[in-house]
Formats: sequence, C-alpha cells, structure tokens
Amino acid sequence: MLVTGKAHKVGAHIDTDAIIPARFLVTTDTELLGSNCMEGLEPGWIKRVQKNDIMVAGENFGCGSSREHAPLALLGAGIPVVVAKSFARIFYRNSFNMGLVLLEVGDEVDKLRDGDQLEVNLDAGLIKNLTTGATVVCPKVARSMQDLLDAGGLVPYVKKRLAQKQQGA
Repeated sequence: MLVTGKAHKVGAHIDTDAIIPARFLVTTDTELLGSNCMEGLEPGWIKRVQKNDIMVAGENFGCGSSREHAPLALLGAGIPVVVAKSFARIFYRNSFNMGLVLLEVGDEVDKLRDGDQLEVNLDAGLIKNLTTGATVVCPKVARSMQDLLDAGGLVPYVKKRLAQKQQGA
C-alpha cells in the first residue's frame, strides 16, 4: 500500500473526544463522522484536509474513551494512515478493527512537520518526507493486522472467514 498526502500534525495526548466530540456520536455513518473530524481540537479543521492526507501525532494519540467512532471519523475525513510517536492501546486495536492504518515510529515522528508532503509505503516500511528528504523507517504492520486491513476491518474479515467455513463444510 502506497499513500501520498499532506501531513496534518497534532500534539500529544489527543483524546477521542478531540477526534470526534460526543455531540456527533449519534451516527456511525463514516462520511458524516468525517465531516466533523477533529472538531474537538480545532473547529473547521476538516476544511484543510484532502483525501489521502496523513495524520501525524505525538505520544498517546487516541487516549480517552474506547469509542470506535474516532477511527471511523478519521477514515471518513479521507485519512487512511496515522503516524504517531505512540498510540493509546484501545485506540490502536479499534483502528485496525475499523480498517485504519496506524504506524508507531517513536521519536522519528519529529522528522515529520505539519504541511510536509509524505509518502507512506507500508510494504517497504518507509515514510518519505518529500518536502525535506527525510526518511522514517517504520515497523511493518503485523500479518494479523494486515489481514484485517486487507479485508476492510474486523467485521468484513469475520464475514469472509465464516463464508469460507460454510463453503468448506
């Protein structure tokens, strides 16, 4: 998977209420959630985002509640990848379950600035900063998580597995 887009950098400890405030949790419609993405941090933030842009964050991104709406909002905003120093564990798992790619790169995140043009190559485990020339090596996505991503998330993955079992029975 290759994604090229503009970096939208946020700080540390961005919680799920900043990603998608509680007042917007009346739906699971990804597009509607996306239209309100990051409203808890910066009203109107979504107006700066283009499809395939990349969220870049400090440590503990996605902390707070375990709402699955947060990764759905990011996906609905057109953001397929989040690169961060670290992630809250429940957000990490929820994101892969929803089909959102997360890349934890530690202090290497400091090589990525707001507005930089990035190229994320999941197969190679590389993030190229096309603006500065910097390269960030990132761990490849675990096979089990890649299987979820390939299927489009946990629910499609389980449906596929159940269908395969039924065909084999």
